[in-house]
Amino acid sequence: MKKLFVSLFISCLVSGLQAQAPRNEIKENVKLSASNLLAYPMPKKQLTPAPDGYRPFYISHYGRHGSRFLINPKDYTTPIDILRKAERNGKLTPLGTDVMKRLCMLYDESYKRLGELTPLGAVQHREIANRMYNRFPEVFKGDVTIDAKSTVVIRCILSMENELQEFARLNPKLNIIHDASEHDMWYMNFNDKPLFKKRMPEKAKKAYDDFCRQWDRSENLMKKLFADMDYVKDSVDSHKLNYHIFHLASAIQNCESRYKITLYDLFSDDDLYANWVRDNASWYINYGPSPLNGGRQPFSQRNLLRKIITEADSCLALPAPGATLRFGHETIVMPLTCLLGLDGYDRQIDNLDKLTGKGWINYRIFPMGANIQFVFFRRDAKDKDILVKVLLNENEASLPIKSDKAPYYKWNDVRDYYLDKLDSYKD
Repeated sequence: MKKLFVSLFISCLVSGLQAQAPRNEIKENVKLSASNLLAYPMPKKQLTPAPDGYRPFYISHYGRHGSRFLINPKDYTTPIDILRKAERNGKLTPLGTDVMKRLCMLYDESYKRLGELTPLGAVQHREIANRMYNRFPEVFKGDVTIDAKSTVVIRCILSMENELQEFARLNPKLNIIHDASEHDMWYMNFNDKPLFKKRMPEKAKKAYDDFCRQWDRSENLMKKLFADMDYVKDSVDSHKLNYHIFHLASAIQNCESRYKITLYDLFSDDDLYANWVRDNASWYINYGPSPLNGGRQPFSQRNLLRKIITEADSCLALPAPGATLRFGHETIVMPLTCLLGLDGYDRQIDNLDKLTGKGWINYRIFPMGANIQFVFFRRDAKDKDILVKVLLNENEASLPIKSDKAPYYKWNDVRDYYLDKLDSYKD
């Protein structure tokens, strides 16, 4: 009985610490509250040396485009229109008027560039390529081939080209193949409409709406922007305005306006955390393994994972296979991470209040430039005992597979585990 009590106490303590982790991290670095709008962070940890005699020889990768402008024009115009109307009616505070000017600056920078890669996004991919090359130089020796593919979206194509330019600079002998075609979208950016329709059943929608009401702090922002709260009640959708301004605050870190303005001064630490918590829950339901909708959404990436496995098997037979690089979107990286179960992100959590306590934290998965790297190791070209480790945003990730050499895993074990998992899925 005493052991059971101690075990429960430790479990509650760990859960409590995990729940506080994102709150404390966001307090220390407000940019983390941006979720998928977080600019790519530097990898945090040194890599674990490979077992004796093993050397890297092949990399298979899927990465998100780098920092971009927001995609929907209403993300910029909606809050400006709301504040302009209030200004005409004399309802803005001096701060509200100043905020409107800042929003106009963001609109001007993004004009006719919606969804496009920013200069920072290009830099991110050159730096990722540089680190990949210098961390695993054996993979990129001589005239080996880099086979790169992108989705047909221009920000992804430009992200790919920036990485490839860096590789070519580091080793002009590389044989670089690059392409972006609808021909490959069946696995690069699969639109699984039947599965997507199941994302938000009534049960999930009610749970999410109830959860969001608990974390609604939009009134705090309204009091700073408007001089008349009766006007807000009658004429302003405070939830919509809060949403747009918070996401613009998050997006600034990705563009050149970050050197001139901020919107984070409008939100307290608690406000930022509350906005992030709501986003975190939304991403978990729509792209994670949420039991609220059956927990099957990560299987939207079944084609991609099967392609990664079959291409790896083909490349591993070569004496010097080089690298296979793929460039796409966070809406692929997120469910792929969950399908792989990297760092426990396949865990099913039925209570949204427990997400952070269970360690489900979205900004660790899919910042701008997010990437998953499968790095393969062997002792020589005849070695059949191949090892693989997986990096999530260039940090070593754990797999739901037994290994006495973790973070290194036997490729045969990894391949068999995931093929069995894929075979278990029925449309």
